[in-house]
Amino acid sequence: MHFSALAMTTAAVLAFGGVPLHAQTWQMPPDNQRCPSKWGAGDQRGSANMMKPETVLRAAKLIKTGEVFELAAVLSPDPKEAFINTGRVFNIYTKPALPAANARQANEELVVTELGQIGTQFDAFAHQMWGDSFYNCFKLGEIGTRSGFKKLGVENVGSLMARGVLIDVAGLKGVDMLPTSYNITPDDLQQALAKANQKLEPGDAVVIRTGWSKLMGKENQRYGSVNPGIGIAAAQWLVGQAPMMIAADNCCVEVRPSEPPHNLPVHAMMLIQHGIYLIENLELEALAAARAYEFAFIVQPLKIKGGTGSAVAPIAIR
Repeated sequence: MHFSALAMTTAAVLAFGGVPLHAQTWQMPPDNQRCPSKWGAGDQRGSANMMKPETVLRAAKLIKTGEVFELAAVLSPDPKEAFINTGRVFNIYTKPALPAANARQANEELVVTELGQIGTQFDAFAHQMWGDSFYNCFKLGEIGTRSGFKKLGVENVGSLMARGVLIDVAGLKGVDMLPTSYNITPDDLQQALAKANQKLEPGDAVVIRTGWSKLMGKENQRYGSVNPGIGIAAAQWLVGQAPMMIAADNCCVEVRPSEPPHNLPVHAMMLIQHGIYLIENLELEALAAARAYEFAFIVQPLKIKGGTGSAVAPIAIR
């Protein structure tokens, strides 16, 4: 980053009351301190275990008007329509049928893609490891194969329905989009919740708006490399609220570049250490415009056996 750009970014961060990039104290605990998980040795579902009949009913009671918000971005090979993470692909090849008079014909397509990690995506626990160790201390040598992971695959997640809470940080700051690489703090989250008159409860789907979805398909390089997002301190605060999942309208949920000396520490903290799911690349503008801060959140990852995640199309209903 050029000096002038760095200076502008730092000024914007400070003006917003955030913290500039600096080293944080978080470190992954050794295996004997983080395992077994609180859901037991051998558990593969992590925070999905928090969904119970009573929590589903609690979410259902939030549906008052029947208004449905679709939160997924479009999947497309055209970079002017969609954001595809660097190094990943999404290609669609139509298999058209030949027309025949007075006869039914069928059209299909062949999709060549990294379906587990594309578009609006749900990160499962096989997606991240620390050294050779995953969530609940499963080891790469024991579960990793070229035809999918033997454990922690996204097929273990199942359908999820939870109380969803929108934390509109961009709205709190009175801007369309948060600044480049803005590090969302615990105070930001708490103030946005207070402004919306909401409090987090265990098992919630926490949905964070930065405003950056506006850049998808328009400024993909910027969108995917210098996005605002939660920092380590905000992530640690969220862990204390016991969410089922954390979702955002940016490429990684967390701020990029990462706080030195880390590389995507929030991914490691949530997926490996605490067994909390992440959802990336949401479309939240309609939800925010409607001031829908509390809703039923529903997401169903595809049952890709041994997959590291899944393209998803979550919805919010209020």
